[in-house]
Amino acid sequence: MRKRIFVLAALAVYLELVFHLYMGLDMRYAPVFLCAAAAWGLLATAVASLLPKKARRAVGAVITLLMTVVYMAECICKVILQQYYQIIGGLETAAGNHLGDYSAAVWGALAENIPGILLMVALPLGVYFLATKETIKETEEEGSSEGKKERRTEWKQAVLAFGVACVFGAACLAAVFLLPWKGDINPAYLARTDLYTDDQVEQLGLGTMLLQDVRHSIFGTPGETMPQVEEAAAEPQEPVYDYNQMDIDFEGLAEAAPSDEERWLSEYFGSVQPAQQNEYTGMFEGYNVIFITAEGFSGYMIDPELTPTLYKMSTEGFVFKNFYSPLHFTSTSGGEFQNLTGLYPRAGFPVSLTESGKQSTYLPFTLANALNGEGYTSIGYHFNQNMYGRELSHPNLGYEWRQADACERPVTKETDEGGREYWPQSDDYMVQQTFEDYVDKEPFNIYYLTISMHLPYGYDSNEMSRRNWDQVASLPYSDKTKAYLAAGLELEKGLTDLVSKLEEAGIADHTLIAMAPDHVPYSDLDILEELAGQDFGSDSVETLDEENVSLDVYKNTWILWSAGMEEPVEVEKVCSQVDILPTLLNLLGAEYDSRMLAGIDVLSDQEGMAVFFSRSWITDQGTYSRYTEEFQPAPDVEMTEEEKNVYVENKKYLADCRLRLGELIIETDYYRKALP
Repeated sequence: MRKRIFVLAALAVYLELVFHLYMGLDMRYAPVFLCAAAAWGLLATAVASLLPKKARRAVGAVITLLMTVVYMAECICKVILQQYYQIIGGLETAAGNHLGDYSAAVWGALAENIPGILLMVALPLGVYFLATKETIKETEEEGSSEGKKERRTEWKQAVLAFGVACVFGAACLAAVFLLPWKGDINPAYLARTDLYTDDQVEQLGLGTMLLQDVRHSIFGTPGETMPQVEEAAAEPQEPVYDYNQMDIDFEGLAEAAPSDEERWLSEYFGSVQPAQQNEYTGMFEGYNVIFITAEGFSGYMIDPELTPTLYKMSTEGFVFKNFYSPLHFTSTSGGEFQNLTGLYPRAGFPVSLTESGKQSTYLPFTLANALNGEGYTSIGYHFNQNMYGRELSHPNLGYEWRQADACERPVTKETDEGGREYWPQSDDYMVQQTFEDYVDKEPFNIYYLTISMHLPYGYDSNEMSRRNWDQVASLPYSDKTKAYLAAGLELEKGLTDLVSKLEEAGIADHTLIAMAPDHVPYSDLDILEELAGQDFGSDSVETLDEENVSLDVYKNTWILWSAGMEEPVEVEKVCSQVDILPTLLNLLGAEYDSRMLAGIDVLSDQEGMAVFFSRSWITDQGTYSRYTEEFQPAPDVEMTEEEKNVYVENKKYLADCRLRLGELIIETDYYRKALP
């Protein structure tokens, strides 16, 4: 009996095994992902076996090529974008983005992963063609009686392959649902959801994740179990301040809800204790607002001599000592979504910010939508082409949106003498080109999405790094870290010019500037380690593995500053990007309902919390790891074991709820139905 017919199944198992080893994934789940790979590999074998010999060999070659290319492509995606991509779910996003912006990073990643190319592309292809190579005797036998006999044997082998595939499939299902897996995100949970693709790849296998994506795209996903809503906390007696809440009948909304999702949202919001206003409420009421989402920014780069404006703004305004910028799904778009909506993005496709624009989701609490009714002029700028569907999402957020294309008033990019557009564009140039567009339209609410600090970081691959190289050339860092700092100097120059222009216009002391990152430079942890002077504990400087990396890698700087502030305000509370919007709304005296956002007003009396993509979290009381299921109290916090267990369960519930809000609000357009 010929055994070469099973080469596809063998290669499927080989690729899954090598991929896990090469990417440093957890091998505890080998019974699941290897059985799954064997099952779908054997099914492919069974189907291919039914074809004529030449067609079978050609189809097998195509399948092998696709497998190798997909496995290697996913490796590169993880290195550059810190996430694996679903085929169906990710196609629309990839097609709508300008992937040429990543060309230098792609070529660099390929060059650094030559061993992976050899192991996952060259070797499997070579093995396939050698294993299926026909001998002269086999060619002569085709069509003869021996050939017909062989054909009958191959049909039997196809039946056998199908039967063995069923056995491996059953073994995989048994491993998924019967083995005593620990943790909330385990194989049994992942088999029922289209969220958390990174965990799907690690636990179920890359092939299974992609097949699940196809299945969910055709048949939909099973409804997920919502966290059981806890009873509403009792209101404090005789509050000193009013609450940031609106008159909403959540009980009535829950009773009339047409879906489980809307009913759950109403019950949850009705159970949340609203945030009290405080001494800072309305502190900047009527001020101009400039909000900056800074591409790839990390506060570890701030230096009093190298970046004096960043240093001034980060130390003389509100000083958030425990601010984190967790990397949630789709990096830049996910970071923007947190900054602008006070909600967490969906942990998978479709991209939340993109979807909110496509669906025209009602988002009344965004800065622009909240302030436009108060007579503000809201304009947003991004000196790049349309990506992530911003031509729809950002007008829906309330801004007149200006970018390089797909808008009514496109911006003009900076070019060299020959007309070649610089990559990346200059943040300083963006300020110079746009300031006059809004300076005489007070009160104004301006949004800048910067781009100078976009990867890759190198003298030859980043125009901003090259432009400012002389200022960093003598610093005691690697060339890549120098390039990162040099790119950041273009942001520094832009902020310096912005403050100068505000002062010249006489409105600096009546303008509030807020700046937060979209994400840290996630593919270059070595940069952060150099700047921070510490080891963040990752096995690789190119991937953020939250199981092993110190969460301090996400510690960052949130700038909240006005020239009119007489002294800094230091804030010790743990906070993250979703907390920016409710904090700003309170400072600006805008009406909003604090119960209906995932973030909190950091200046209120509510406890701070930063939730990470892995569902690990940090609060004022300590740190919880989803992987070890252990809680480490903060240095000055003492708890009994019973108190610790109760606290952890309460905060796990809160984290789970908050992570779901953004997805469900967009899916149901809940705000439109709930708000008067």
